[in-house]
Amino acid sequence: MLKLRKKTVVLGTAALVLVGGGSALAYWTTTGSGSGSAANATANGTLTLSATFAPGLTPGASESVAYAASNPGTSSLFVGTITPTVSVDAAHAAAGCLAADFTATAVTSNTRVAAGATDVAVGSGSLSFADTAANQDACKGATITLNLVSD
Repeated sequence: MLKLRKKTVVLGTAALVLVGGGSALAYWTTTGSGSGSAANATANGTLTLSATFAPGLTPGASESVAYAASNPGTSSLFVGTITPTVSVDAAHAAAGCLAADFTATAVTSNTRVAAGATDVAVGSGSLSFADTAANQDACKGATITLNLVSD
């Protein structure tokens, strides 16, 4: 009797497995369609530009300027032409140091700056201090700043 019961359980289990374990599996076929959309960013980020040059510029001399860019954004950005303008600290400007006595060259960079990159070299130029006929003592010790924009 025990043997017969064992056989019945085994056969019953096998039958359940063959018919899906006792659960109903059914589906219908159909067709479908749809779409998804999202707008791209309206702004692509902003680069931070920097200029590095040696201190101690004197009338009639020039210094090399190294330009770099950092991109804190999430997409690559492009530096076209870097245009520097010179400014002199307020105290020296008030004393007669003229920003017009300094010339910084514009630089065509055409450099791609990857997302998240920092201090990527994007070009070099020069900064010159004109040697004029006027007394330029007001520029002694002045802090010269290059304000940078790029397109």
